[in-house]
Order: sequence, then C-alpha cells, then structure tokens
Amino acid sequence: MTDPHAIQPSELDQLPDRDPEETAEWQASLDAVAREAGPHRAAYLMRRTLERAEAGGIALPKLLETDYVNTIPTSAEPGLPGDPEMEARITAWNRWNAAAMVTRGSKHGVGGHIATFASAAWLYETGFNHFFKGKDTGEAAGSGDQLYIQGHASPGIYARAFLDGRLSEAQLDNFRQEAGGDGLPSYPHPRRLPWLWEFPTVSMGLGPLSAIYQARFNRYLTNRGIKDVSSSHVWAFLGDGEMDEPESTAALALASREGLDNLTFVINCNLQRLDGPVRANFKIVQELEAQFRGAGWNVVKTLWGTAWDELFALDTTGALVRRLRQVPDAQVQTYQTRDAAYIRQDFFGADPALVEMAKLLSDDKILECFHLSRGGHEARKVYAAYKAAVEHKGAPTVILAQTVKGHTLGDGFASKNANHQMKKLTVDEFKTMRDLLGLPIKDSDFADGVVPYGHPGADSPEVRYLQERRAALGGPAPARRTHPLAPLPAPAEKAFASFDKGSGSQNVATTMAFVRLVKDLVRDKETGKRWVPIVPDEARTFGMESLFPSLGIYSPKGQTYEPVDRDQLMYYKEAKNGQILNEGITEAGSMADFIAASTAYATHGEAMIPFYIFYSMFGWQRTADQMWQLGDQLGRGFLVGATAGRTTLTGEGLQHADGHSPVIAATNPAALSYDPAFAYEIAVIVREGLRRMYGEAKPGEDQNVFYYLTVYNEPLPQPAKPGAAGVDEGIIKGLYRFNTAESAGVTVPANAPRIQLLGSGTAIHWTLQAQRLLAEEWGVAADVWSATSWTELRRDALEADAALLRGEERVPFVRRALQGAEGPVLAVSDYMRQVPDQIAQWVDQDWSSLGTDGFGISDTRPAARRHFGVDAESIVVAALAQLAKRGEVKATAVKEAREKYGL
Repeated sequence: MTDPHAIQPSELDQLPDRDPEETAEWQASLDAVAREAGPHRAAYLMRRTLERAEAGGIALPKLLETDYVNTIPTSAEPGLPGDPEMEARITAWNRWNAAAMVTRGSKHGVGGHIATFASAAWLYETGFNHFFKGKDTGEAAGSGDQLYIQGHASPGIYARAFLDGRLSEAQLDNFRQEAGGDGLPSYPHPRRLPWLWEFPTVSMGLGPLSAIYQARFNRYLTNRGIKDVSSSHVWAFLGDGEMDEPESTAALALASREGLDNLTFVINCNLQRLDGPVRANFKIVQELEAQFRGAGWNVVKTLWGTAWDELFALDTTGALVRRLRQVPDAQVQTYQTRDAAYIRQDFFGADPALVEMAKLLSDDKILECFHLSRGGHEARKVYAAYKAAVEHKGAPTVILAQTVKGHTLGDGFASKNANHQMKKLTVDEFKTMRDLLGLPIKDSDFADGVVPYGHPGADSPEVRYLQERRAALGGPAPARRTHPLAPLPAPAEKAFASFDKGSGSQNVATTMAFVRLVKDLVRDKETGKRWVPIVPDEARTFGMESLFPSLGIYSPKGQTYEPVDRDQLMYYKEAKNGQILNEGITEAGSMADFIAASTAYATHGEAMIPFYIFYSMFGWQRTADQMWQLGDQLGRGFLVGATAGRTTLTGEGLQHADGHSPVIAATNPAALSYDPAFAYEIAVIVREGLRRMYGEAKPGEDQNVFYYLTVYNEPLPQPAKPGAAGVDEGIIKGLYRFNTAESAGVTVPANAPRIQLLGSGTAIHWTLQAQRLLAEEWGVAADVWSATSWTELRRDALEADAALLRGEERVPFVRRALQGAEGPVLAVSDYMRQVPDQIAQWVDQDWSSLGTDGFGISDTRPAARRHFGVDAESIVVAALAQLAKRGEVKATAVKEAREKYGL
C-alpha cells in the first residue's frame, strides 16, 4: 500500500535541477520549521517569501486565497482627506432619509428596500466625496466616471440627491409611484429618470457584465481616436449574492486579459442574499477572492474595522486568523446578533490560545468588534481600498468589503434573514436610529406617527461641503446627460439606391445584401468611422470576412503574431484601432458591447452606430433580458438576426431553427422589428433607422429606439424595387403590395376569384410561387403583399385604437393599405402563426394564416416547409380552402389540390 504521507512526485521532476543539494536544503529548512514551530508558522514564512518574490519581480503563480484579514493593514492606510466628521454627518442624513422614504411609501403599499443601502452607505459616500468624477471634469469632459449602482441601494442615492437639492420632498414621497409623472422609479431606470440614472442594474448579473464591457468600450473609443476617455473609471457596485448569477462572472477573464485597470468592482459582502446567508456553510469572501484572483484581477479585501486591530495585535500564535477562516458565514451573521457570553464560548472557546486572548477583552470590546466593526463601515478603510484600486495598473480591481446588512437600523433589522423583505421601521426604531446617528430631529417632528425627512438646510455646512466636493470632482453624480449633438449627416444615397435595381440573374441571400450595405456605409467619410460592427465569432458564416483586413478586429494589443492566412486577401487582421468587435462565442458579451456602443451618445457625447449580427435563434431567446436592458438604457442601433426563420437553416435542427424571435421582439416597446424579404427593403429600413436614431427626428418621434432586422442565408433572386407610389412608406410602416396577379404576368380568367397573399421575409418567395400555381392550375388571381413588419402594423393599430378612445379619428395603416383589396387574406411567414396573427383583428377581410409552429427539424428546406405546411403547394391548398368557404371555388378543389400535391 502506498504511504499517503510519502513525498509524491512533482511536475518539476521533469525539469533539470542544476543544484539538487541547494533544493534539498530549502526543503529541509521548511520541514524543520514545521516540526519545531508548527505548520502555521511554516505557512506564514512561505507566505512572506512569496510576497517578497512578487515584490522583487520573480514570476511565481499567485495564491488564490489569502487569510481572512484586510489586504491593506491599518499601518499602511493613507490618511482620509477632507473633513471626516462632516462626511459622517452627511452620511447620517442620507441613512435617515433613505429609510424614511421607504417607510413613508409603505403606507401606500409600495414598499422598497432599506437594509442594502444601510450596509453600503460608506461604500457610496466615500466614492461620492473623493473618487467619482462628474461629467464637468476637465478630463474626458462630458464623460466622467460610469457608476453602476446596486439596484436595491437606490433609496440612498435618492436621499443624497435630496440633500444636495436635486430632488424635493414631494419627489421622495413619490418613490415607486410613477404613474402621475413625478415619481421616482424603484431602481435605476434611465428610461424612467433619464437625467439621473445612466445604467439599469436590477436584473441581477447584467450590471457587472455591462460594466466590464463599458470599461472595454471606453478603451475602444480611445484607441480608435473617437474620444480620449482614458481618465474615465467604471465603478460597479454589486452584492455578494448577485455574484451567483452566471453573467456576473462571465467576462472576468476578458477584463484581466485586456488589462482593464479603468474598472473597479465593489462587492458589498454583507453575507446575506434575499432569503438568508449567501454561503451559509462556507465563506463567500474567500470563494470570490479565489475566483477573481484566478481570473487575474487585483483583489483588495476590506473586512474588519479598526476595533479589530487590538485583537490582531494579540494574535501571536495565528489562532485568531485561523479561527476567522474556519467560521462559516452564517455563524458570523449569528455573532452579530448574540451577546458577549455567547461569542466568548462559541468563537473564542474553540482554541486555548483564543480563550486566553478573550480574557484580555472586555464585553464591550467583543461586542464592538463582532456587532459593529466592519471594514465597509469605516470611511478610512474604504478610502484606502478605493485609492489602491485607482492606482493599481495593469489589471482590474475587485474590492470585497464586509458589512452588516441593516447596519444602524437597529436590532430588529441588522443581520436578520428577513431584512430584505422588511419595508419599514416603527417610530421607536426611528428614534433609536436618530440617537445612534446623532441627528437633530425632535420627537415632536413625528407628526401623527409619520417619520419626517431630515435636512440641515440648503445653506448648511453639510450641504455646502457636499456640493463643494462634487464641484471639485466635476459635478453631480450619478447623472445622465443627452448632449446637444448635431444630427449625423445622412450617408450618400448611392449606397441605398444601388439595391433598387435588384440582383438580376444572381441569387443573393439577404444576409449578404445587408453585409454589402454595411461595407458601403462604413466607407462614408462623415459617418463611416462611427459604425461598430459586433459579431460573436461567426463573421465568416455571415460573409463578413471581407471586413477583416479593411476595418481590422479590435485588440488592445494589436497583432502580436503572424496570422496563418496572411497571404490571403481576406486575412485575419487584428489592430489596436480595429473597428470590428469580434467577441468570441458569447452572445451576452456581444450584447453588452452593443449596449455600451448604443448609449455612447449619452455616456460620452459621441454618437456611435452599432450593428450586432448573430444567429437569430441565439438573440432574443438567449439575451432578451439584455435587450430589455438596452431599451431601458435608451440605446440606439441595429440588431440583425441572421440565418433567420425556422426552415432556412437546414440540418441544424430543433436548437437552431428560429420560429419565434419576432414574438419575443414584439414584447419590447423600444424594438422596431422588421422581417424584410428583399435587399431593397433592407436598404430602406436601414436608411430610415439612421435618420430616426441619428439624424433629424420628426416632431414627437422617439429617437430612443433600436431596430431588429431578420436576414436569411438562402440565396434567392433579389427583384427590383417596385415603382409604385408609397412603397417606401409601406416598407417602413410594415406592409405594401408587391404585385398583383396582373402585374406578375400570370394569366387568369376574367372575374377570377381573388385572394390577397401576405408574406414576410423568405416566405414571400413561396407566396410568389403559390401565386403562379393558383393562376395556372386553379384559375385564381392572387395579389402578393410584402409584410415587412407585423409588429409595427400592430403598434400603429393599437395607437389608432387609443386615439379613438380619446375622440380622435384614426384608421390603422393596415386597414387603409388593404382597403378595397378583393377576397380573403392569407398571411404566411417562416415564424409561428401568432407573428402574423398580431394584426388579424384590424383586417376587415376574412383572415387566415400559415406558420411554422412547433420545434424545428433537420432536413432540406423543401422538406421542412412541407412538414410545417408553408411551402407553395400548402399555400395553394390554404388559399383554395378560404375561397371554398366563401363559395368562390368548388369545395372539391381543396381535396383535389391536396391529392395533386401529395399533402
């Protein structure tokens, strides 16, 4: 049997040892220390040796975990600038008003969160007083720092805005009551409060992901020469429980790989999530430290307050540090609520050395340490961590700040499992809080049991100090500004008009048509540099490889190697000023890129035009939450779902066959969703999108929208644009008549039964085939309409309905467009039937639809379309059934057609 204590072979054995005797001496020294002084002393010496090696530039792998103590010892902390006592008074007012606002709102049943800001108050206040740059700073003017505020802490941010005069009492009393127009949104929502919030963060996990890509996009803007924002710093405030979300840690390696030292995560480690401990039987701080260190981040732990210094000074054996590493988080939470006797027995009683230490400590000292003294509750500790973060170069920094959830709110709140759901304090609890914070609020101020707001006065020393600090840092924060940008000039009409003549005899997929359009637009002298192509690693699938050598793929390191395809025309070119963001296999990362680029007009005062092209199946289905975030953040740009539809991507099967993205897109009010059939339609839609989002907006037109276009990978003839009037309007509004039976050149008898065929995207090609079959084999005249946007038709109709209720006369566009069209209407798409069925109630003619309901399948395109009943022959049968129901063709025609086509 192998001796488990025997020295195991090392991977270093395969390397030459130039001095085995010296190696043996070092090993023997370590053995001797462990034998004589104990393994803890040996571990201590090894740690100090590793630290010395790192400081001396000796390359060694870093430890993933350090002891459960502060990274920055008290002796190394810089002095806290400013007036600490004044800042403590300001923080006390903000704590009070945050709790008062939520409590006052509870009488209306709207509630809110109190405990999170109570734990994190100093994390925010220290930043606002000393670090967070506003948009009026001389460096990166108009940009400042970007702050991702933890959503549950929003009451504290509102309280600070109230103190400095940016919000009134009436607005605080409208917290979570927005219907009247003067309310404050529950969480950071730019669309609801666009002068204050820049970034929505309460869909947990999206804040940290977006912060990383925002910091990365800042570098992109600087490296491309668009704007130097190298002085901007991105701060993301997160909860330790939020780090369970996969998006929270999805891009940690990207941040370290690209050396984003313009980024700091501040994780509020109050050890509690929404229902209880984050890691009841483990230690979340240690877990996060290992995760971030392993990803290459600089980690600063700010765990214990100054009161602990005395205990650490007494720890000559290391017993205290060992015990702190042993105690699970849930027990630390328990200590915060128990008396000194319990802590003496349970914590100190676990080790004889700690028993002796406890004899030297008073009960008050023990309670101070275990109830109150956390690193995240002391401005000096937080300042030291922030200063270390902004001064660290070469890697992003994460600050793990330990706090108590519900701090200063009293025994009924602090560290209780239920405090996330506790929405109010009693009057007595407020009075206790008042006394603890030392606020000059009288008992008589609690009129009728209602807690008062507190304010020292607009000209008080506290408010003057707050405003002076913000002025020195560049103005108020957080703040969102829409800069008075001049409209971008429209690209030359030639780029769009070239699609009007069609492709002639050449078959062209609409994906390729879109890429060709973009290639022309990025060459535009005025606006070309503002395009931001984004693709998740399948640029070649979408035919974009021709953009590689001309635009370059963005890399902060440039190209440090010779590409394997260097001798080819379309070689893989990376460049520090590259324009393409080729993200790898991450739709979430690509969407975060898109959000950063699409909101640069507000964040940095620079209008950028992102287009993100992706497998349509992996857009809305996979990242719809981020698309909602995009709408909330008022982003602008083009999302392009390529390889769209349920039957065009053959062989990929159920997981890739997209038949429902437009359904999900329709749920996003900011998304203008289009399913163009032809290349010229794409040109019209993109031109209109550029005008609306970046050019001269029409009166009452919302510019804060984004476009979703579906494009297909099926090469088909691209017809010329019809010359009839109103085609462009119809394309933009969602419907126009592509041809009639007569203009299509098919022969039909006089007075033939007529039907209107509405098709979108690739389905219009099957509809055109059905038009010919109906005429040639069944004597039926069919007019074909291109439905470029079922969703926009529906929205227009809903607006018309709402106008009628207001007493205004409005007719939905779809009803006007189809007015006078003879016969029933049959709608066809490569999506689920509910996509075209969106407009059914506003169509006066008899309505029916065909679609691809169900899961996708792997097969040829014709077989898949036959399976779903949307091919040309299936359309013919459905059309005859509609006409037979009206008595316009024989009932037997339907059976004959089914048999004829083998359906």
